[in-house]
Amino acid sequence: MSYLPLDEYNRKWIFTHQSMPVDDALLSLIKPFIQAKSAQVWNDFISANSPTADHFGSKEWPMKKSSWDNEIDWQHRWDSDNEALPEEVLEFIDWADDVTVYFCYEKYNVIETSWGTFKQTWKNFLFYDDLPILIGKKKSQALWFNSKGKVKLGSRS
Repeated sequence: MSYLPLDEYNRKWIFTHQSMPVDDALLSLIKPFIQAKSAQVWNDFISANSPTADHFGSKEWPMKKSSWDNEIDWQHRWDSDNEALPEEVLEFIDWADDVTVYFCYEKYNVIETSWGTFKQTWKNFLFYDDLPILIGKKKSQALWFNSKGKVKLGSRS
């Protein structure tokens, strides 16, 4: 089994917080990986050398300027009553709702869900905005969020 039951996930509260509770049907589609699987996904798609985004080396794809096309503000939308991701993100990521995505907080904390589920619950995921990266399982596009309310739009190499 590669998944940790959501009830055992140490950040479960971000999906059940009273200010933004996620519907039970969507909760079942948010699947935190166990640490070993998280590490495998992180090593395969994010970095084989760095355990967190704070430790990326200059030669790793997230640190290369050529990986990123644009940077836009997400914080204004997060703070608003509008539940949709910023338009620039939705225009950049044109994936079908059933595309598998990995929301990567750090090497030992990766969540699998679908693009459609992420779009509906993105505000919950960003309760922790300490440099998480969202990637599609078989896609090159990536989103890199930061705690200053910005998200980089780009592609992993």
